[in-house]
Amino acid sequence: MRDVPPHDLPAALRSALSEHFGARAVELLMADYALTELCQVSTLPYTSDPIPVEGTAPGAAFVAQAATFEHEGASVTGYLPVSVRGDRLGILAVTLPEEPEPPVWAELDRFAEALAHELFVADRDTDLYIQARRSSRLTLAAEMQWQLLPGRACTRAEFALGGQLEPAYAIYGDCFDWSASAHKLAVTLINGMGEGSEAALLTNLAVNALRNARRAGVALDAQAELADQALYAHYRGAQHVAALLLEFDLATGTADVVDAGSPRLWRLRDGKAEQVHFDEQLPLGTFEDTLYTAERFQAVDGDRFVFVSDGVYDAAGPHGEHYGDRELAEAVVATADLPAAHVPGSLLRELSTRRHGEQAEDDAMVVCLDWFGPTPLSGSDSSPSVAVGAVNIS
Repeated sequence: MRDVPPHDLPAALRSALSEHFGARAVELLMADYALTELCQVSTLPYTSDPIPVEGTAPGAAFVAQAATFEHEGASVTGYLPVSVRGDRLGILAVTLPEEPEPPVWAELDRFAEALAHELFVADRDTDLYIQARRSSRLTLAAEMQWQLLPGRACTRAEFALGGQLEPAYAIYGDCFDWSASAHKLAVTLINGMGEGSEAALLTNLAVNALRNARRAGVALDAQAELADQALYAHYRGAQHVAALLLEFDLATGTADVVDAGSPRLWRLRDGKAEQVHFDEQLPLGTFEDTLYTAERFQAVDGDRFVFVSDGVYDAAGPHGEHYGDRELAEAVVATADLPAAHVPGSLLRELSTRRHGEQAEDDAMVVCLDWFGPTPLSGSDSSPSVAVGAVNIS
């Protein structure tokens, strides 16, 4: 795979798996932006019908992140997850003339994992796989937003992350970002004002200003201040960005937080969903030279954190009522058994059902963070905890 041009990865796979395993057919299926369909990679994009994730064997493999099999006569087709560091890209479908020994499937699993790494690199040099991820055309704003994301999921020993934006093909102002080092995990949630490409431009400036400050190694409050200055310098207060910035110490689970008119944070602990309240400060870009203050709270092994934008909690139901805190708490509890990567899609599907098919008035973002526990690194200073308001679910 490393010796062929990026667009030739599927052909190289077919040739190699045919030669070494006798494979009769090899297909690469990419997950679409909404994570509801699997789209075949071909030399002519948009020419094949997508395969639904729900109710199909390849879809079951994608959801469970485990191989599934279909038998037709003596031949068997294995659907193998194509994922890298927890980020689910798609499925590799391999048809063999007969049922092989289990070690063969294990080896093909390794092929699928290697393919996932190659796809990440290939996206720099070809549009083929990006085109295959879409079952319909993206708006310009959505194109900008999806290219801005770090990925849709990330898994490490200390944590698992998953995020999703909706409407997937017409998103504009909401965005998330994350980055992990040996010692820290940074998570950023953005809700830019406005609509269409103007909202996407605003969010792009905010995310890149925050990345620039983070990569300069400054403290979290200073990151917010530098991004605030960049936004104000460009928009002079006419446009602003609501943001929630978090930085977790991987050795202790302690997190520094700056709440700049933020998306909301819910915590699931011991079966109870609680909203975590911070001192809400001005959105980024509102006034010139705004000073920000970081707070601190403690993550405990087994905690789940769910971040939602106003497109979720302000969503109107069929009678005009807002989604509300109780409904959100119930939804967070109901998804307790799902992996972090699956939670955002599940919550957003439930939200779509609540809207009863009506067009959304705002875009929506959900990010889920599972905290598994700290690594044996040096500790950090303690600090007072922030307030937590509990919503009990009977």
